[in-house]
Amino acid sequence: MTLNIYNTLVRKKEEFKPIKGKQVGLYTCGPTVYWFSHIGNLRTYIFEDILKRVLEYDGYKVKHVMNITDVGHLTSDADSGEDKMEKGAKREGKTAWQIARLYTDAFKKDIKSLNIESPALWAKATDYIKEQIDLIKKLEKKGFSYKTEDGIYFDTSKIKDYGKLSGIKKRKLKAGARVKMVLGKKHPTDFALWKFTQKGVKRQMEWDSPWGKGFPGWHTECVVMSAKHLGVPFDIHCGGIDHIPIHHTNEIAQAEAAFNKNLAKYWLHGEFLTLEGGKMAKSEGNIITIESLIKKGFNPLSYRYLCLSGHYRSRISFSWEALKSAQNALDNLYEKIRELKPSKNKNSVSQKNYLKEFSEYINDDLNTPKAIALMWEVIKSKELSDSGKYKIIIDFDKVLGLGLSKVKKSGIPQEVEKLVEEREKYRKEKNWQKSDELREKIKSLGFTVEDTPEGPKIKKF
Repeated sequence: MTLNIYNTLVRKKEEFKPIKGKQVGLYTCGPTVYWFSHIGNLRTYIFEDILKRVLEYDGYKVKHVMNITDVGHLTSDADSGEDKMEKGAKREGKTAWQIARLYTDAFKKDIKSLNIESPALWAKATDYIKEQIDLIKKLEKKGFSYKTEDGIYFDTSKIKDYGKLSGIKKRKLKAGARVKMVLGKKHPTDFALWKFTQKGVKRQMEWDSPWGKGFPGWHTECVVMSAKHLGVPFDIHCGGIDHIPIHHTNEIAQAEAAFNKNLAKYWLHGEFLTLEGGKMAKSEGNIITIESLIKKGFNPLSYRYLCLSGHYRSRISFSWEALKSAQNALDNLYEKIRELKPSKNKNSVSQKNYLKEFSEYINDDLNTPKAIALMWEVIKSKELSDSGKYKIIIDFDKVLGLGLSKVKKSGIPQEVEKLVEEREKYRKEKNWQKSDELREKIKSLGFTVEDTPEGPKIKKF
């Protein structure tokens, strides 16, 4: 099956053609670990997890690298303001290093609760300071940088097609239109490669460099780490749509200047999760964490289910009512799985048709809404056996990641199941007296029977 994905770089869907056979290099922008990730952030990681699972489902071997930003991400896209790590340290009375460890661990816990597969390699920005300095030296030697009182900056005027990822031409950008102008910057779109430690200030995270003591700019780390571990170019680079105009645009500029090559062949971006009509953002204080969902009694996978119900390139509006509906759907799905009895029967023609249809959907730019709908179609199918349904759904879940293979069976005693079967026989014969007698007998064993159009449902009380 051919995978077609929407490439932001060309603004259309393209057939995925890996650079090297059945091997795929995948780089996903990870968290800035100064605070908890909110569910809007985590929607992006769910989409990236689906992409990775689809690639693996299609038989590719994926080398997945994710960065941990633990230095250099400032509170302003204009290369001004405080480093978020230093700010987090002041907020909590801890060191920046302690803050980084704390929220890295919290992030890993969150993605585990959402059944997101861990990357093959976690790349931490502070572990690659030397490599970042080396990249900046290379850019300086090639004439792409200049020095200000504030730091070393990348001269975006040297890149003819700067901004091609977003489609915004740099001549249309003016100071104040998107970013504030830092003193000494030549152009509004120029960005910091290395920031100097201010005079009289002792930072917790600072390093010596050829230009003076300081720390790297945010946009440099991803170029260095992706190039080192995946090569240039590599196959796929992912992130949220907020990375398009600045962070990923600046990664592309540095890579083209340093290597005379594209950094990545395909660029994929996930849409925002909105809250009451606005974007969820830490800076605005309107965030919801996975822990807050758990405290309200929700299974974290209900949030994953909610995200899969919408396409990754479509905006989703979060509400507690929508999450409750997703939780109910997931609980219903688990109940259906408990009722299905797996067996070793070979796949039927119907099973193969469903698997083919599922593959078509997920390979059409990760169309999870259609995949979810197909899963429910399988459950309601009258032509498939229980074992057939079970095999199909467990196969689907290799991509959907809803933990269906771990759903425990109901634990209904064989005696009760036999009584239910016997009662169903009497019901079909319209022998209501015998049917009622057996219902009472089943009840005496601690179970109830609910008659539904799909058949009897046994529940323990």
